[in-house]
Amino acid sequence: MSKVRPVVAIVDDDPRLLESLENLLESAGYAPRSFSSAGSLLVSGLSDVDLLITDIGMPGTDGFELRDLVKKTRADLPVFLITGRHEIADQYRAKGISGFFRKPFDGQALLAAVSDALRNQETEG
Repeated sequence: MSKVRPVVAIVDDDPRLLESLENLLESAGYAPRSFSSAGSLLVSGLSDVDLLITDIGMPGTDGFELRDLVKKTRADLPVFLITGRHEIADQYRAKGISGFFRKPFDGQALLAAVSDALRNQETEG
């Protein structure tokens, strides 16, 4: 009997961070899917995604805009925002998300938050 691994979509324009998060999530038993832009994720679709991790500061559609677009079609999808910026104002715009992490962040803290968000989604759904 095989257990289906939760799909975690990662959107970031930094290829090093994408690779690092892919490795971290894969090692924890998740099925990561990486995208270098919000547009590439949206073209691919969200139907099989269980959780989204997106950078805030990206060219084109930023993380806040992506969160808003995703919530229109998948209001229940947990969304985590990550940023390298340190403005306090971003925290106020981050309302309505499952997690907010500043780079560099603790990988184990991110994994714990992902696990909690997915567990909460299961109990609510």
